Amino acid sequence: MRHAADRLEELLGHFLPGPLPVRVRAWDGSQAGPADAPLVLIRSPDALRRVLWQPGELGLAEAYVTGDIDIDGDLADALSRAGRTVRDRPAVRPRPAALAAAAALAVRMGAAGPPPRRPDGRARLTGPLHSASRDRAAISHHYDLSNDFYALLLDESMAYSCAYWTRPDDPAYTLADAQRDKLELICRKLGLRAGDRLLDVGCGWGSLTVHAAREHKVRVTAVTLSRAQRDFVAERAVREGVADLVDVQLRHWRDIDGGGHDAAAAVEMGEHVGDAEYPEFAAKLHGVLRPEGRLLIQQMSRGAHAPGGGAFIETYIAPDMHMRPVGRTVDLLEDAGLEVRSTESLREHYTATIDAWRATLERRWSDIEALVGETTGRVWRLYLAGASLAFSERRMGVDHILAVRPAREGTSAMPATPADWYARLGPS
Repeated sequence: MRHAADRLEELLGHFLPGPLPVRVRAWDGSQAGPADAPLVLIRSPDALRRVLWQPGELGLAEAYVTGDIDIDGDLADALSRAGRTVRDRPAVRPRPAALAAAAALAVRMGAAGPPPRRPDGRARLTGPLHSASRDRAAISHHYDLSNDFYALLLDESMAYSCAYWTRPDDPAYTLADAQRDKLELICRKLGLRAGDRLLDVGCGWGSLTVHAAREHKVRVTAVTLSRAQRDFVAERAVREGVADLVDVQLRHWRDIDGGGHDAAAAVEMGEHVGDAEYPEFAAKLHGVLRPEGRLLIQQMSRGAHAPGGGAFIETYIAPDMHMRPVGRTVDLLEDAGLEVRSTESLREHYTATIDAWRATLERRWSDIEALVGETTGRVWRLYLAGASLAFSERRMGVDHILAVRPAREGTSAMPATPADWYARLGPS
């Protein structure tokens, strides 16, 4: 009688040439594959049934989320090693006879049956793409999971975006320090001074809003589509003594009114705007600024042929996302009348940031599981592992784009050099 692992090896051989890229331990305890490869635990034939009914990334992800598949060891390391092995081999398109043989083998292994129940937590959006109501539902799906959940995952600043690691080799330097340095760098690039008016579009839990008000004494209008975030930021402004400087509003970016702001920022919010809508978004940002007012965009980028987050992220994490090469975003901002003065890649900084979140997730796993359940916890474990790899392997990027609305005469009031932006970041 053949063991399940041997059959799995035969099944995968129809799709992957050469030795298995992982070591497999099947539900009957049998194993196959290289001894030094990452160990994948196939706990049930249901894992095969999920992939049969949902081929590709999403079926594999749902098998992991439900626990039908698990990884022995660090998830990101296993994904990276297996992915490199597969990418280094020539692509193979199975012939129809091979596909039929693979399907028959999967059925003999117990994969036959009706579609398995999908895990909880799928985004279910309706209405026209990037309409105000659909955008509100997409934002709510991701950001209204629970303020308590994000408080467990993030540092005390509640900054849910790429940090800026000025002393990565210092063991005493923490994620909270790197987030503080990121917030301060944004404020310096924007040239904020006491009394200035700042528009924070997509303010999250208020990290930039509160930092700018507290440290630079600016008046901040903070905008979000998440009711949970709006309430949190309003309470936080009171708690941190800056309520007189902060006006937090629950509204869509299209509904932002007024102009004359000295500065505006959109920190990892532009990914939610949409491709067709981005020119209008850029025009809105131009319109809210006074002449010589500055704009700081912190935004993720992807190649022109992979603009979304992928099937798993679109389904479970952040639906309706759209990213583009950073140069295309620069073009769109300049088409709107803004002058881009600086771009800075933070790609490696995001790998470090996400890895810090991953470490926190594992350290606080019991609390997170008690709060949101094992399924949601595993969704986030997979999401963060994949995101770390996407940035470290240069499949995604993230950038600071600093722009200005020039005055009619062409003046920008920009400094001669950026030296002061970086001087003395962190404790003096």
